[in-house]
Amino acid sequence: LAAALGVALAPPAAHARLEGVNKPELLPEGPTRTVLDVAGYLTEGEETRLSREIENLEVDTGLKLRVLAQNYPDTPGLAIRDYWGVDDDTIVFVADPTLGKGGGNIININVGSDVDLYVPGRFWTQLQGKYGTKFYWTEAGEEASIVNAVSAIDTCLREPEGPKKCTTVQGEFDEDVAPKEKKGIFGLF
Repeated sequence: LAAALGVALAPPAAHARLEGVNKPELLPEGPTRTVLDVAGYLTEGEETRLSREIENLEVDTGLKLRVLAQNYPDTPGLAIRDYWGVDDDTIVFVADPTLGKGGGNIININVGSDVDLYVPGRFWTQLQGKYGTKFYWTEAGEEASIVNAVSAIDTCLREPEGPKKCTTVQGEFDEDVAPKEKKGIFGLF
């Protein structure tokens, strides 16, 4: 996870190779926070709501979700590993539009080995494809990408074990996930 985390904090290989970042001075003082928005994409209310959702998820599942919203190179970088105590039960979600420049994806997810056994890899790919695409985040905003992805992760981790666990990425926050039942032609009757 540590090696993968380093990659999440730097743009993809298609871009020029940039230096790794380790800026602990960008970490907040006081109690450890589950959501770090050093880029300013979230409102204070969104950050508070997400933190509450993530804390409840950890209590209920034992898995740690951590969110870092950054704008490379303005990031604490590798300093978050120690700050968050990243381990095998941790999901590190990095949202960074500089990862999405040139048509790339704003969302980068790194999971610990225990999470990797618990959640199928295709879920993370589907999550990135739904909420991380440049089209999505330029239309809906970085905050929508972050909020909706966290909500989808929360829903996935709460699903019962079995072959259908995390096979679908939840719709947008407050959106009805189940398809509407169609009646007759064009769903009119």
